[in-house]
Amino acid sequence: MSEDIRIHSWPCSYYQESSKQWIPGNLSLTPLSIQFRAGETGELLLHSRLSGISQIKKECSHFIFSSITVLERSTKHWFSSLHPNRNVVFNILEHFWREQLLPGQGSGKGRELTGMLEGSQKRLEDTAKVLHSQGEQFDRIMTGLHKIEGDMDVADRLLTELESPSWWPFSTKLWKTPPESKPRETPPTPNPKSREGILLRIPVIVTHGTDSNAKPGKLAVLPSGLEIRDGNSQLLQRFGSRDVDDIRVHTPYEISVRQRFLGKADNSFRLLAARMPEVIPILEVQFSQKIQFLEDALGFAGARRCPQVDSGMSVGQA
Repeated sequence: MSEDIRIHSWPCSYYQESSKQWIPGNLSLTPLSIQFRAGETGELLLHSRLSGISQIKKECSHFIFSSITVLERSTKHWFSSLHPNRNVVFNILEHFWREQLLPGQGSGKGRELTGMLEGSQKRLEDTAKVLHSQGEQFDRIMTGLHKIEGDMDVADRLLTELESPSWWPFSTKLWKTPPESKPRETPPTPNPKSREGILLRIPVIVTHGTDSNAKPGKLAVLPSGLEIRDGNSQLLQRFGSRDVDDIRVHTPYEISVRQRFLGKADNSFRLLAARMPEVIPILEVQFSQKIQFLEDALGFAGARRCPQVDSGMSVGQA
């Protein structure tokens, strides 16, 4: 992906150490770096690669309020007066910075984090196998209990008949009424959607409706639709394929999903992610009639389709 793509930009102030003053301007995020340009002159005062950043923090002091600091080697860069607010900018910067660390083969931090994730995934897979085995054992136990309960009902009926006097001319039910049998509880039918496979799950920054607060979350692409969860894995929204009215691709890293309603506000989510380029091709297949590429994303769509067009032309010419 081109370094020239600007994912996001925020008005803010940057503390320039050389002049000991705050300079108003714009902080920009690209797929590989963050940049700051002065507002009046447009001069590039900062260009830091995400792979070279060791820490991003929210900090405050007696003189600097609601600031974000970016530590690059031994240099700390200060940003303040962030719009729309500090939390939104921090969540987006931290998301892309962390995602940049994961695939870096030359980065020691990247290898370490990747190793930790692979180890966690292996442990989760082992745990899932054990739980699946225990679930099968539990099902067999429940089947055995139901069989024992049925045998006990038969035994109780036979004992009741044996206790009736042989000279009693009427039905044994008049001599001794057996205790009322309790209705057997039917085990709940498992929800098929709970076992539905996940095509792809990625971390995202979620903005719901007109709310300006962008918060960390997760997007799961399912065969039947989309599932959006917050940072604590609590379900925010599940869109079935029929629920989605349109998907807009704003940039290769940002999409919006909307469900229209009559007589009330639309239900819409804006999703920003470093791994969104992996999701968009899947969405094109699932929602081919509902997806729309906006101006800043047309280059991304065209770049993927050009090889197919070229190959088709060569076949036609041949």
